[in-house]
Amino acid sequence: MDILGMPQGIATNPQDRQKLISPAAPDDQVAPKTPFMGLAPFLRASIAGTDLRPLGQQILEQAGRDATDAELWLNLSTVVQCFGQRELGLSIQALALQQKRIYRLAAAEQPARLRLLMLSVPGDISANTPLDCLLENSDVDLIYYYVSAGDPLALPIPEHDALFVAICEAEENRSVLAALEQALAHWPKPVINKPQYIPLTGRTAASSLLQDAPGVLIPPTLQAPRSALAEVAAGTVTLAARFAGCDFPIIVRPVGSHAGKNLDRIGHPGELAAYLAKVTDAEFFLSRFIDYSGKDGLFRKFRVVLINGIPYASHMGVSSHWMIHYVNAGMYEDAGKRAEEAAFMQHFDDFARWHKAALDAIWQRTQLDYLCIDCAETQDGRLFVFEIDHTMVVHAMDPEHLFPYKQAHMQKVKTAFRDLLRRLTDK
Repeated sequence: MDILGMPQGIATNPQDRQKLISPAAPDDQVAPKTPFMGLAPFLRASIAGTDLRPLGQQILEQAGRDATDAELWLNLSTVVQCFGQRELGLSIQALALQQKRIYRLAAAEQPARLRLLMLSVPGDISANTPLDCLLENSDVDLIYYYVSAGDPLALPIPEHDALFVAICEAEENRSVLAALEQALAHWPKPVINKPQYIPLTGRTAASSLLQDAPGVLIPPTLQAPRSALAEVAAGTVTLAARFAGCDFPIIVRPVGSHAGKNLDRIGHPGELAAYLAKVTDAEFFLSRFIDYSGKDGLFRKFRVVLINGIPYASHMGVSSHWMIHYVNAGMYEDAGKRAEEAAFMQHFDDFARWHKAALDAIWQRTQLDYLCIDCAETQDGRLFVFEIDHTMVVHAMDPEHLFPYKQAHMQKVKTAFRDLLRRLTDK
């Protein structure tokens, strides 16, 4: 078989909620045939350049011999997505979730000291917070609970010490988040990242939320139907007339796109027409292009993690192109760039002090316990915010022989998150 060719209501009474937390939820009654592996081992292999296709083929052959092994199917879904087969991965995930919706990722240190319940949604590897990448080698058992649309907490809730809402902001998730807001309002265990605050991380919402934040630059993000952009591309109306305060050059991306997919810089109507000819989506985000290059002409993007409002460095990418993704910024090939990232991480306290007002405002306005910020510095010293989100990947998986400086700084992030759990649970 070739892997590439494979195709009850929410409780509202606090006592009732406590009863929902069951030590014998149906999906947990039988030990799994295969351990659920999460994202971390596959991402680590991918970062190391390992070809995951043979592993995917092996897992598929195993699954073919036992179609009832849900953990095996969910592992396969992650592998397939890691080598770029998103739709195939989602179809495999659906097969797994038809069988069960609760999966356990055992802590590396046993017995585990803490059980963290993660509310998740079906979707690709960007749909939920990949906490297992942050909690590798920890004493925390992760319990993945894939919520159901309409009745998110339909299944009995496994016993847990804290609950983390891992669901990303997206239009298709808004009804689920709204339902969870009601369900978790008086939850008997600590709730991390309350669902009512997650919509604030959306591109349009975040740009509005942070417009007047001290020390922050975030251009207004506008949502535009294809028809409106087509009018601008055809010259029927000017961009500034159609979208007040917005003029070329602009950044355009489809609504719902991530990781730079179909993200482009557009300088004039002709380029917009060419863009629309190749990108067929119906709705788009657009915002003013900000030149954030340094005096040397290079662009620098930082990923900062806020844990209970305290900032930590995750990484810094340096590139000659304005659209920076760490994996293709040349960080692996260029020792000079790595030295600059090492200096950024070593002196991150200076960065945090300089941008303290901005970082404090972001935390206070979002009210999220765990949040990631992709940002840069403008030439006048402001924090230029690209995106805020709680589902970005934060890890310490880069090869140590190339990035020897990262482990110590990423350990600070891991310790801070574990300390947050400890403060909330006394465990």
